Formats: sequence, C-alpha cells, structure tokens
Amino acid sequence: MQHSRDTNPALYDVVVVGAGFSGLYMLHKLREFGFRVRGFEAATGVGGTWFWNRYPGARCDIDSFDYSYGFSEEVQQEWVWTETNASQPEIEAYLNFVADKLDLRRDITFGTKVVGLRYNESDFRWTLYTEAGEDFNSTFVVAATGCLSVPIEHRICDEEAFGGTTLFTNRFPAEGFDFAGKRVAVVGTGSSGVQVIPVLAEVASHLYVFQRSAAYTLPAFTRKISAEEVADVKATYADLRLRQKRHPAGAARPVGPVVPPPTRRIVDASAEELRSATMEYGWGVTRMWTDVLTNLDANDIAKQLYAELIRQVVDDPEVAASLVPTDLLGCKRQVYDNGYFTTFNRDNVTLVDLRKGGIEKVVATGIQTAQGTFEVDVIVYATGFDAMTGALRKIDVRGRGGLSLRELWEAKGPLTYLGLQVAGFPNLFLVTGPGSPSVLSNMVASIEQHVEWIADCLVYLRDGGYRSIEATEEAQDKWVDHVATQVEGRVSAEQSCASWYLGANVPGKKRVFMPYAGGLHVYREKCDDVVTGGYQGFALDA
Repeated sequence: MQHSRDTNPALYDVVVVGAGFSGLYMLHKLREFGFRVRGFEAATGVGGTWFWNRYPGARCDIDSFDYSYGFSEEVQQEWVWTETNASQPEIEAYLNFVADKLDLRRDITFGTKVVGLRYNESDFRWTLYTEAGEDFNSTFVVAATGCLSVPIEHRICDEEAFGGTTLFTNRFPAEGFDFAGKRVAVVGTGSSGVQVIPVLAEVASHLYVFQRSAAYTLPAFTRKISAEEVADVKATYADLRLRQKRHPAGAARPVGPVVPPPTRRIVDASAEELRSATMEYGWGVTRMWTDVLTNLDANDIAKQLYAELIRQVVDDPEVAASLVPTDLLGCKRQVYDNGYFTTFNRDNVTLVDLRKGGIEKVVATGIQTAQGTFEVDVIVYATGFDAMTGALRKIDVRGRGGLSLRELWEAKGPLTYLGLQVAGFPNLFLVTGPGSPSVLSNMVASIEQHVEWIADCLVYLRDGGYRSIEATEEAQDKWVDHVATQVEGRVSAEQSCASWYLGANVPGKKRVFMPYAGGLHVYREKCDDVVTGGYQGFALDA
C-alpha cells in the first residue's frame, strides 16, 4: 500500500468501520462507555445495505418488529412500523431516525472508503488508511462491514457494449428509475431478483427474466400493521425481546406460511397425508417435517410437493417446469416473495431459462444467448454478493508480522474464533463474522449480541489495564471444527449445494460453510461462558 502519511494521525480508542445496523449501535454503545470513537462509512449516509439496495420491491425477510433495535426503549416507543417485512425506504428511514435520535452523525466520517488496516506491534495500535490517502490511528478496530455488502459483478456485464441503461440492485440510484414502457431484462433470481421482478412487471412494456438457478421462494404475506397491533407490541416489547433471545434464529414473530411445529418424518407420511397437508398448509407444507433438511430422500419428496405447488400457480406448463428448482430444498437461504410465481402468468413477462442455453454476451441492443438475442432498453443485474467475508477481503488488512487476512482466508478458509476475532490480528473485532450465526438468524438480534459482547470486552480490557486481546490459534481451530460439526448431515453442507453459505457463488473462493448453525440462543450461551472463564481462548496483554 502506498499512502501519504499524516505527520500526526488522529488517535482514537476505537475505530468503527461501517454505519449500518452494526456500526450505529457499536458507536452508540462505545460512546456510552466513554471511549473516544470514530466511525468511517463509504456511503454518504447511514444504513449500510439499506442505503445501497434501493431497488423497487426491496424488503426485509424478517418481521419488522423483530428486525429492529431492542437496546433503547425510547426508540422502540417512538418509532412506528407501518408494514410487516418492512420495505427498504422504511428501514432506511428508521436507521436515519436512530442516527438522529442518538446524535450519531457527529462521530461518523461519511464518504470515506477504508482501503487498508495495519497493526503496529510496537505500540499495540492499528493504522487505518482511506482511499483519499488519510491515516488514522486507533487502539482497537471494529469491522461493522456487513455480511451482504460486496456485490458480485456478472461476467457478462458490459456497460460500454450495451446501448441502453445498466442498473444494479445492490447500488440502485437514490432517485429511482422510470421503467414505464421500457423493455427490461433482470439477470438473476436470488432474493433481490425475486423481489424486484413482480414490481417491474407491473410497469415495464415487457420483462425478460434471465434465470440460471430456479429459486425456492415462499410467500411473505406482507401486510399493513394496524394501530392496535402497534400499540400491543409496544406494550409487550420486553416479552418479544426475551422470546428473541430464546429462539434459535432470534425471531419472535413468524414470516411466511405458518405451520405446526415439525414432529413427523415426511418419509413416513402416506400419499394421502401429503395431499391433505398440501391442501391445508399450501406453501408451508415443506416446512412441517423433521427430516427434510437432513435426509436426501425426504428432501426429494418435499421437492416434489414444491414442484406441484408451482404447477398449480403457473399457467404455462413449460414455464412452470423451468421454475422448478433442481437444487436441494434448504440448500440456500430462504427467499420470501410477494407475487413472484403469479408474475409469470402475465403476457408481458418472458422467462429465459438459461439451462436451455446460457448468456454469451451483452450486445448493443440487449443480451445474446445460445437461445437467441433478446432486445431490451434496460438491464438490471441482481447477481448477489461475496457474502460474509467479501467486505474484509476488499480491505488490505495486515496483522501481526504483516500477515494478510485476505491471503489467510483464501488459503485456509474464513478462520475465526466465535466469529469475533482472528488469530494473528490483535485488537480487531468482527461483527457477525464467519463462524457466528449471522445470516442464519435475525441479523439485528445477532448484531446486538455481538456489539454488547465487544463493548463489555473493551470495558474489561480498559478497567484491567490490558493493551491488547487476541484469539489464540488453539481456540480458533477448535471453534472452526465445532462450527463444522453443527452442519454435519444437513443438506446445506452438501458439496452439490452451490450456495453463498459455502462461498460457491464466488469463483476461487474456498468452500467452507461459514455461518454457525447451532442456533443463536446456544451461541449466546457459549459467548457468555467464554467471558465467565476470563475470556477463555483469548490472549490478553498488559
């Protein structure tokens, strides 16, 4: 790295990188405890992923009351959610409300991209480098950089070759875009694609959906929240937060189809029982069984039920067949939709099944495939993220002895202890890093647990006169092994499962199941036990 060094770089107790849900709470918590702290954010405003992902139809896949901070009673009582599964504008507005309510902006430097972090062993400090060439020193660094914050560029994206407009769901223009009367292509049918497609179909003259892998998606049943329901939740927030802490995914309120708790194996159910269950529970029928996510035969039965549900909704048999996923059910993160499959019954929507002939290149008039050229005015790329490790892989992080975090993870996979620290990188904390529940849970619940653990740790270090804390290699190795055992026997860990949980969507990325699958409630207890044991697994230097 080449940087012009300031003769007297600013010194902080803690630097927080990122100003989304994680960064905002981390900044507030550390200020509350009297630390000199500074936040750095590449965007021009707060929100993290909810700042960048402004595409039409963008929504949360967690209930709005669950997907909110629980640390401030004042915030809980003043903010009013209007919809379940809140939309992007509402979530961004919420985070701006929090930032203003807690006066957080004064300690955040916006429009500042962090490109490097280097640990200085002689003085137990980190130097942070920005794209503008500025240097800042801090004893501790908290990477609140997000799990889904670094987009993947599709290999065929060629803005110069295309004569129309190119847009990306993960950095959609703040002013929006008028799709009315335009021929539009959407490339990708993951969560972002599933959300944007029904909305664009309503206004585009014609919509072409380029699908490489068919999506398993369930109806979100998004609805308006009545004043009575808001009042009821506000009166019982304490109970809701307690139920979150006890829930494996940190979610107290259900999303999507509601079904009875699983008690039976699908392989033991008769054909008549399966028909009856499908009629009663519809799209929820695949979630009613104990063995679907652990037994391949059971998974195949559930896949057949799901395929039949698609055929019941989609009018054209050929289109319905193309929309049937071939992946294992449960392989990828659950997607929720609002009218996805019925969209393909519209006369102005064409599904381009890339399994019948892939994309070759972008041309001036549109997209050329092995099936022919599709002429469009706008291409929208909804092609996903370099999940969980992407943000830190983008930053040149150098720890003890110049050890590169990027090179370490590329060679050995995303090693961490508790998803909180990496051996060889003292005083660097990760919020919801690989090896923590993160994306297998309600992210806000996971974030709050991590922020509070880190803040309490920093207070412990300050009060005890410690200059540094570092995960030991032994504890890290044991944790990595433990994380691996939690997913053994699950379809999501099958090597045939090309999910971003495994990093399979990023060419060259080492395949390792990254999140902790043992449940947020169990993980929380393990983190508490580490503290009770005197920060067992960490080396503290006075």
